[in-house]
Amino acid sequence: MMKAKIISFVATVKPETARLFYEKVLGLKFVSEDAFAIVFDVAGTMLRVTKVKELATAGYTVLGWEVADIRAEVEGLVKKGVKFERYPFLEQDELGIWSAPGGAKVAWFRDPDGNVLSLTQFP
Repeated sequence: MMKAKIISFVATVKPETARLFYEKVLGLKFVSEDAFAIVFDVAGTMLRVTKVKELATAGYTVLGWEVADIRAEVEGLVKKGVKFERYPFLEQDELGIWSAPGGAKVAWFRDPDGNVLSLTQFP
């Protein structure tokens, strides 16, 4: 079982807004929608944006993407209205990108429900 294909989940109390964000802003491929979830294909992995009545957002990243050029990705999302998080305990550049000690570069943003999402460029 542990070699089976993974399915990722994120919750929403605003399905219409979430669908627009994940499909139009992030550019994910819409697959289907039913009473329980909005389904996207993310490079071969299923993302189920689960419809919930109440949402308790986590204070940490729940979903992230590995990208080749984080600056270009951040700039592209900013042009679409995405705001990147600033954390006072991290040294981030003008775009909100943090350079980790191991060389990775990370930027965080939120979806319409407040879920923390991230982009990471590994060295």
